[in-house]
Amino acid sequence: MSPTVFKECGYRFFFFSREEERMHIHVLSGSGEAKFWLEPEIELAKNHCFSRKQLKEIESLIEGHYNELISAWQQHFSG
Repeated sequence: MSPTVFKECGYRFFFFSREEERMHIHVLSGSGEAKFWLEPEIELAKNHCFSRKQLKEIESLIEGHYNELISAWQQHFSG
C-alpha cells in the first residue's frame, strides 16, 4: 500500500506502508523518483533522474506541505 498524500506540479508525494520507521516521503513523476527524510530535517535520501532544479522545486513543495506530510504520516502509522 502506498497512500498518496498530495499531488502538485506533476509530482506525486506518497509513502509505503511497510517500510522503515524514520519519517520520510517518496516523490514520483514521469521524469524521476526520489526519497526525502522529513526528520530530523528535510534532506534528500535517494534520487533517480531528477535534476538539481527539480530537486529544489520538490524540496520547496515538501517545505510548503510539511505539516500536512507529518500529519498524514502520523495518522497512517498510528493505526
